[in-house]
Amino acid sequence: MSRIKQRFADLRANKRTGLVTYVTAGDPDVARSAEILRRLDRAGADVLEVGVPFSDPLADGPVIQRATERALAAGTTLEKVLAMIAGVRADISAPVVIFSYANPILRMGLDRFVTEAKAAGVDGVLTLDMPPEEGEAFRGAFAGAGIDTIFLLSPTTSVERIRRASTLGSGFLYGISRLGVTGVRESLDDSAKDLAGRVRAETAMPLALGFGLSRPEHVRAVGQWADAAVVGSALVKVIAEHGQSAGLLDEVERYVQWLRS
Repeated sequence: MSRIKQRFADLRANKRTGLVTYVTAGDPDVARSAEILRRLDRAGADVLEVGVPFSDPLADGPVIQRATERALAAGTTLEKVLAMIAGVRADISAPVVIFSYANPILRMGLDRFVTEAKAAGVDGVLTLDMPPEEGEAFRGAFAGAGIDTIFLLSPTTSVERIRRASTLGSGFLYGISRLGVTGVRESLDDSAKDLAGRVRAETAMPLALGFGLSRPEHVRAVGQWADAAVVGSALVKVIAEHGQSAGLLDEVERYVQWLRS
């Protein structure tokens, strides 16, 4: 059983809502990104999503776009992201998911990426712009290396695509709670509950819901419908606000502990 599957099995057994955290690798720089991952794990994040900075994002709102710009300016590459994960893997217990667009992976070469991701201890890959209908080559390569393939679902995803994503995917499904790009919101859209209901009707695969979550009450609400809540932009904003301060790591840990409260 993969680390991801084991983690979600434990969450269900303990009747606890999981917390998936997203950070952009290389923001504010690669060295501090590594320390951030260690702190996220120590603070109790259940899954660590590590975003690969890409110059032409499609789904990212302004907070993550700016983080990507900082990371690229700091010289972050996919190769450096994998090396960073390899360097911290022994220190963290949470599963690690690479969050990338297809372009950086294809530019590196799918076979090389899979080999280096496996060696680094990557547990899953979510390729944002790779729909299930076109994802069989990626899925086959990842599965051969024991890496989970995670697909995105949105409020407008058809029943047929939910079924295909759950058949081809593994680990968990990532449901976005609303249409549009990433970004903090004060309240959850009704579409989050509706999507979770439609997914639950088709598959028993674990479901994580994200896009816009930022507060403990959001995590609690998501726990009524899904296995885990995903917090991204709000955490990236904390990193942006404290990235140049000596207290960065403490602020990151404090924020995740608050979410877990």
